[in-house]
Amino acid sequence: MEIYGEYDVVIAGGGTSGVAAAIASARTGARTLLVERLGTLGGQMNVSGPPGFAYAYMFNPRREQIIAGILEETHRRLLEAGHALPHTTPDFRVGYSFSLVDPDYWGLLVFQMMQENDVELLLHSLVVDAVMEGDAIRGVIVENPSGRQIVLGKIVIDCTGEGELAARAGAPYEQAPKEDLEPHTVSFTVDGVDWDKVLAYVKENAAYEFNAMTHPYLGWSEEEIIERIRRVEDVREISNFMGYYTLRDRAVAAGEYHPYSGVGFFILPRDHGVLQAHFQHSSQVGNADPTDVRDLTRCEIECRAQIRMALGFIRRYMPGFENSYLTRVCPELRIRESRRIVGDYVLCKQDVAEARKFPDVIGKSSFASGAKHVATADTISYEGIVYPKDGGSYDIPYRCLVPRKVENLLVAGKAISTDRASYARFLQLTMVTGQAAGVAAALSAREGITPRQLEADVTELQRVLQQQGAILFGTH
Repeated sequence: MEIYGEYDVVIAGGGTSGVAAAIASARTGARTLLVERLGTLGGQMNVSGPPGFAYAYMFNPRREQIIAGILEETHRRLLEAGHALPHTTPDFRVGYSFSLVDPDYWGLLVFQMMQENDVELLLHSLVVDAVMEGDAIRGVIVENPSGRQIVLGKIVIDCTGEGELAARAGAPYEQAPKEDLEPHTVSFTVDGVDWDKVLAYVKENAAYEFNAMTHPYLGWSEEEIIERIRRVEDVREISNFMGYYTLRDRAVAAGEYHPYSGVGFFILPRDHGVLQAHFQHSSQVGNADPTDVRDLTRCEIECRAQIRMALGFIRRYMPGFENSYLTRVCPELRIRESRRIVGDYVLCKQDVAEARKFPDVIGKSSFASGAKHVATADTISYEGIVYPKDGGSYDIPYRCLVPRKVENLLVAGKAISTDRASYARFLQLTMVTGQAAGVAAALSAREGITPRQLEADVTELQRVLQQQGAILFGTH
């Protein structure tokens, strides 16, 4: 096979974690190659949804900012260019903060950032295997229109989302049985929405048609939440809408909506102040193993059938959507749950509940542990959910990125080492762990050590991450 090239750091997967890893690696001085199977970068941000850092959780319920770094940089640059909304933390939704951006402009920006930081790209290239020497990974094998090639790297980062490369390299992993996995979805966007009418309906029916998802730390009573929603003056204060229960149930009974999800959508900012509605819960397929191509194919087909039904429901039943029209169907499935690579530390539910801090912290999160999407009208099951105590956040240890049994390999994104309850696929965590993996890989390559050896002293890793804007210390 042709050797495509040799690099300090090779990254498999150009989604949100891979983009952050590539920028961070290059900024740390490594010759970096990012390999992506599509012709675009961005993953769940602009390919599979949900878009725009929905549920960015960049602030904890105490209003402390806990996430910044490359994620914050992309938001700030798009905000300054008019392609994003300011961080949204209304009093009744603190803890579920939003940092909404236009996903298409975000996709353009990250290409620009690759050029700014001299990241080399290898697009339209599928990583199909690992190049191994004993228990050490030395590179990857890719297939593309040019044939099959070898890419060599001192350190390799798996940002595939599903831990595909790490699994092929021999790293241990866990995955729930497919009947228990969260459902997968295809998101879509509509325009032509009468937002005044939408807001009027929500305010009028706040008591039983809208789930405000107010964080329990805030201590709001149901009556206080309803009264607060009735005083909302701008849909941007709400940002995402979950509910429409009566309308959904009526449509399901009439055979005009499928029973596999509820109704929920996010506001999507576009040019010149235009707002669109992005639906990410209106097509869901459960009992599907994302490591089985037959199940993936079935999901893609079924989700689009559900979208056709959902579009009819939206226009016929939802006030303000009577004249709405489809502007985007995400080109591929959003995989909600897959492999979890077992690393040198497994972040667990108790860590989340205790808002635990770790000496090898590489990022933070205030995301709860335990809630899961379900392919029923409930949409989300909150059974067993726990929140970080005292409205705080928990640390993500560097060791969660270092897979057991394989050397020279890091994992970033949703496949990092956690128990099932604490598995999180959301944009903010993928970018936080991607940035950390990028810096760690570059430092390991420069020092001639393995990522596991770097665990012995993470001082320089933390220093560089903070220099790149990451928040590691000083918050609850």
